[in-house]
Amino acid sequence: MAVAKHLSFARAAEEMHLSQPAVSMQIKELESVMELPLFERAGRSIRLTMPGEYLLVYARRILGTLKEAGDAMTKLRKVQGGRITIGMVSTVEYFLPRLLARFRSQHPGVEMRLAVGNREQLSKLLHDNEVDLAVMGRPPRELDTRAEPFAAHPLGIIASPEHPLARRREIAPKALDAEPFIVREPGSGTRAAMEQFFRDSRIVAAPIMEMTSNETIKQAVIANMGLAFVSLHTVALELSVQQLVVLDVVGLPLMRRWYIVNVQRKPLTPAAESFRYFVLDQGERLLAEQFGGSVPVS
Repeated sequence: MAVAKHLSFARAAEEMHLSQPAVSMQIKELESVMELPLFERAGRSIRLTMPGEYLLVYARRILGTLKEAGDAMTKLRKVQGGRITIGMVSTVEYFLPRLLARFRSQHPGVEMRLAVGNREQLSKLLHDNEVDLAVMGRPPRELDTRAEPFAAHPLGIIASPEHPLARRREIAPKALDAEPFIVREPGSGTRAAMEQFFRDSRIVAAPIMEMTSNETIKQAVIANMGLAFVSLHTVALELSVQQLVVLDVVGLPLMRRWYIVNVQRKPLTPAAESFRYFVLDQGERLLAEQFGGSVPVS
């Protein structure tokens, strides 16, 4: 573009802070790649060929797009204020606050509001435009959303260390038949994943209690009331102090993904777009830092 602007290798070299031979070599290499002459040389003067004129049009578009991308990234880095409403399934409570704290340290002027619910409730919040973004394990198919995965999400079956299956290895799924299970409520993504695993494995489980709270489920399992199918990100602390164990069931843990989701028809504010970019860029690393080797995956 510099050579085309000045029609001079010397002046282009001066603008680009390069030597004239370096500019000439770059143009020759570009012509070799294109397999077309881009400039006609007549003594000390040059002019663009027809292929050169065409390429100049695309070169301007390319550099213009690169500038727009750079400007967009600068805006995201320099977001000073605004408000974001973030929806999250209750399972996300175990790691999202850490992501929010890290984001807030970079953007202290941004206000945040959280809405917590199960997958079904979050889908309604997205539909009603009551949240800007949602963090969840299974995006709603019934909405026109942009759902972008940002980290691994393992699910498995937990038990009290006193449970008869706690020390067994390579447990066949059928061994879980008729075992008492403490389960999440209908509408929960974890409940849906559990039911799908049970169907695929032909397990006839025995739900003895239904609870909406991950904390209550954990306490019930610690008390050896039964087993539970949970997101393993919710039990990292209890696993580390050996209050709970993850059963070594064949086919588990199920590996899913965490998603950040927004409705396509609702444009994101600069603050919300900045948070979306932050989660996609740093979410997986921050989860790895938080959970390390405390959550078993396969």
